[in-house]
Amino acid sequence: MTMQQEQPIKIKVIIGSTRQNRFSEKPAHWIYEEAKKKAGVEIEILDLRDYPMPFFNDPVSPAMSGGKYTDRTVKKWAEKINDGDAFIIVSPEYNHGYSGVLKNALDSIFPEWNRKAVGFVGYGNAGGARSVEQLRQVAIELQMVPIRSAIHIPVDVYMTVMNEKVPVNSELFKPLKMPVDRVEVFLSELISMAKALKVAREQNI
Repeated sequence: MTMQQEQPIKIKVIIGSTRQNRFSEKPAHWIYEEAKKKAGVEIEILDLRDYPMPFFNDPVSPAMSGGKYTDRTVKKWAEKINDGDAFIIVSPEYNHGYSGVLKNALDSIFPEWNRKAVGFVGYGNAGGARSVEQLRQVAIELQMVPIRSAIHIPVDVYMTVMNEKVPVNSELFKPLKMPVDRVEVFLSELISMAKALKVAREQNI
C-alpha cells in the first residue's frame, strides 16, 4: 500500500474536565491545532460536557459485556472512541489525581480503548505530573499503550493562558517548544505508535 492509499490516523482529543471556568479546553484546542499540522491525521475534539454519562452502573462490567451498553449516551461515547486510533487526554490535577468525570468516561466502556495509543497533556501542580502517572496505569489496564512523552504545562504558562479565550494564541504555549520541541516529540511518538497498533488491530496480531 502506498503512502497515498494509507488511511489517516484518527486522533481524538478528550477534554477531561467539565466544571465551570475550566482551563482544559484551552490546551485541548491548542494541541488540536498542533496535531492538525501533521500529515495523514484526522483529529477531533471530544468534550465530556457533550457526553453526560451516568456514573457507571451497568449490571455487567464493560470488559465482559462485549461492547453492549444500556445507556444511550454511553453508546454514543463508545462509538466515538471506537472510531479513534489514538487519544490525547487533557487532564487537570485535583488533589494529586485526575477528575472524577474523566475516570467515569474511561471506566464506562472497555473494548473500544483496546490496543490504541494514548498521550497525555497535564496541568496543575507539578504540571499535572501526578494525575498523568495515574492515568498511565489506568490506560494500561484498559489495554491501551501510553507513550513515554507527555506535555506538562508549567505554572507560568498556565497563569499566562488562564484568562485567555478559546482559541488561545499559540505563541503563549511557545515555552513548551524550548529548548527542545516537546510538542513535536509528543505528536511524533503518538502517531508512530498509533500506526503500528492500527496495523496490529487490522491484522489481528
